[in-house]
Amino acid sequence: MSVAQRVTEAEYEHIVWAEPDHNWELVDGRMCEKPGMSWEHGEILIQLGYLLRRQLGRRQFSVLGEGRVRRPPGTIFIPDVFVAPIVYGEEFRDRPGVLAIISQPLPLVVEVWSRSTGDYDVAAKVLVYQERGDLEIWRIHPYERTLTAWRRQPDGTYIETLYRDGTVTPATLPNVAIDLAELFDN
Repeated sequence: MSVAQRVTEAEYEHIVWAEPDHNWELVDGRMCEKPGMSWEHGEILIQLGYLLRRQLGRRQFSVLGEGRVRRPPGTIFIPDVFVAPIVYGEEFRDRPGVLAIISQPLPLVVEVWSRSTGDYDVAAKVLVYQERGDLEIWRIHPYERTLTAWRRQPDGTYIETLYRDGTVTPATLPNVAIDLAELFDN
């Protein structure tokens, strides 16, 4: 569901706190509720989070599901999974009344395809993640059993690669390798 009236980020935060049962995103100043997802969608994001956490540990990076990222002005998305340097969380720790919204570029942002948002994730969200300067963006398709990666190049452009099997190694995360057979084994 999308709300046509434009709101500020402060109004957005107020609504998010007031309506905790909704997953609100902000798209160019307009509220948009992230729809429910399929069983496979949930399994993939939990499995990926587990695989990333197991390999990254907890000292240098946080692995978050359903956290928020910002692209000024007026756009806040809720990626399915993302990896953030642990220092990004310092401004939010021990501040229960502050909504955690990451503005800095991330090493990895992931969207899992779903019937309700599949085209939107690629047409809109991937472009915003690129504008944010996120270093690597993945779209995982649980039914096609594929992973599409967009990797930022030194000149700011992105190279797109489609994986159907094997192991995917994020360019910016040391010692991480995601075996697609293990990811899709559900």
